[in-house]
Amino acid sequence: MNKKTRTIAVLLLSAMATTACIPASSSTASATMATPIASVSSSLEGPRDAKEVEAFADSVITDVMKKYNTVGTNFAVVADGKVLLSKGYGYADKEKKIPVDKDTVFQIGSVTKTFTALAAMQLVDKGKIDLRGDIQKYLGGVKIPNKTGKNLTMYDLLTYSTGFDSPDIASYYSPEYVNKNFQIKDFVRSHMSAVVRPPGEIYTYDNFGFLLAGYAVENVSGMPYSKYMEKNIFKPLGMTSTNVRITPELLGRMSAHYGPKGEKIPMDGTIPTEKPEGGIVSTADDMAKYLLMHLNKGKYDGKEIVSQKSIEQMQTYQLFADKTIPITTIGFEGYFHEKMNGQHVVLKGGNVTGHSSLIVILPEKNTALYMSNNDDNPYVSIDVYEAFMNHYYPRKTEVPKPTYSAISEQQAKAYVGLYKNTRIDAMRTKVSYSNGNLVLEAGAAGKQMLKMIHPLLFEDESGTKITFKKNAAGHIAYMYSTRLPDLVAFSEKINVDSPFSDVPANSKYKSYINNLNALKVMIGKSSHIFDPKGTMTQGEFSEVLLRAHGMHKQPYMIEPNKKQMKAGLPNYQPNSPITRQMVAVMIQNLKQVEPRTKVKLSGKTDAWAVEAIKALVSQGIIDPDTKVKSDGSVNFRSKELLKRQEASALLDQAFNYYILPISH
Repeated sequence: MNKKTRTIAVLLLSAMATTACIPASSSTASATMATPIASVSSSLEGPRDAKEVEAFADSVITDVMKKYNTVGTNFAVVADGKVLLSKGYGYADKEKKIPVDKDTVFQIGSVTKTFTALAAMQLVDKGKIDLRGDIQKYLGGVKIPNKTGKNLTMYDLLTYSTGFDSPDIASYYSPEYVNKNFQIKDFVRSHMSAVVRPPGEIYTYDNFGFLLAGYAVENVSGMPYSKYMEKNIFKPLGMTSTNVRITPELLGRMSAHYGPKGEKIPMDGTIPTEKPEGGIVSTADDMAKYLLMHLNKGKYDGKEIVSQKSIEQMQTYQLFADKTIPITTIGFEGYFHEKMNGQHVVLKGGNVTGHSSLIVILPEKNTALYMSNNDDNPYVSIDVYEAFMNHYYPRKTEVPKPTYSAISEQQAKAYVGLYKNTRIDAMRTKVSYSNGNLVLEAGAAGKQMLKMIHPLLFEDESGTKITFKKNAAGHIAYMYSTRLPDLVAFSEKINVDSPFSDVPANSKYKSYINNLNALKVMIGKSSHIFDPKGTMTQGEFSEVLLRAHGMHKQPYMIEPNKKQMKAGLPNYQPNSPITRQMVAVMIQNLKQVEPRTKVKLSGKTDAWAVEAIKALVSQGIIDPDTKVKSDGSVNFRSKELLKRQEASALLDQAFNYYILPISH
């Protein structure tokens, strides 16, 4: 898998099974998930008998762990007020032969968000936070840039609908941060995302929103987030092995962390140290208590942890992509609607480097499950969840097939355009029109024909649902896909205009220049001047390349990407002009395309740049003035200085929505 695919996959974890690494691309993952696991006879009554549940789990989990080469996992099932199963499988440390058991500690990642939502709702219950009031009142003077005309609220934070421009601004992960202390208040005061879309308008998976919610809990309660959670949630629930901080005792019981090949990897520390969006550690036994409280409408062992009204809000969907496609509750999510088998299910996944977790609640069936594994592959728990639903709550009726309507070319104009994911800049999609249908083009996903079910709901050939949403002015402004990896957020329609007076209407570079300007990847020298034939320094191109790559808003990826970008360059000088051969190497370092056809280079090229140029040319990533002859030979003009218009063409083709190889 190339670096870009791996990086997008890493971010996915924060969204679906989900804080910070998926070991396969979305296409590979989808195929893997479709592989059948052990067949277990169905039960229409739900999990009721402890021995039967254990037999089911033993069979399914053993197969899933073998399928994904998982080292260790634990699994808990609760129903009707009882813990039916809390059991470990495999090793917490395979090198030391330490088995996973019900007391093994795991980092639960973004499952933490449900605890933060619970804490906020406790304060709502007490009248200390107005769920729909301006969040600024609870932030101790910290100001949020917001020119949308609509206040940001706690409700927006907890339903992943903040409108923040940089929802992962708090994503700092590294082993070097272990055993250091970074306070939430210091981080929030020095790092702040701007609200750029009206709060509540669309869904975007949002780590920073939950960090801010936790900071509000601190300010309102007058105690650190960790202390609040311990006093008001963990202790009342008897969760003695759960904490926001990793204490020495919990560290001693924590499972080791493993990579995609089963290799032991170091545990990451974080900035800030306490992470309301993804920092809790816990055990299967403790998580079972948490789930029992949810099923008992906010009560545990005779104590009210939170009001029934608040629990019901946490278990009721608040945001939808379409009325048939639920996305979020307060704190929870609803990915993979097709796996719910017609039941009301809320779930939340969480990942950190080397650990993955999932909780699933069926409120109407008084049933819930929890699972953690010691690698960062969320498909382990997703497969078990799917098997659990098929076994205990199989779909009773067939899903009716939709009927489609043709869309006219005139109607299609409202949808056609370039869309950018509101969470991950690297994910860009083009929508066009052809013969009564919309056509979606999204790089590795290829081209998909979209058939219209109704004017805001479409379906592609694989059955993936695509929805569109209008803004307050009544114009199509957003798109949402239930396909991986797009489901992490709505995508926003980008206004691709032609603002530059020095770019001729018939320029072969015009579309590339306009695309990159619209995406804010490569803007003009001024609002109306692009300087198409001007040159660039190595430093200038580096900044533009990182924006084109699309991972510049992920703090933990910035330095690794900078280092990788420069690999193999003999003499990187930020203030010196950049040559075309340097550009090819830097693009290929991040893009990592596979050579498709044999390419013969004419003209002069330094040895360190030859393979990168051949790879890009073979995939059609070239500027319009570079021509490949019928015999596969090409003069890349390797040692010439790069022109700005050439940079726009190379970067647009390498990192935008195009399908490789690119045809000209």
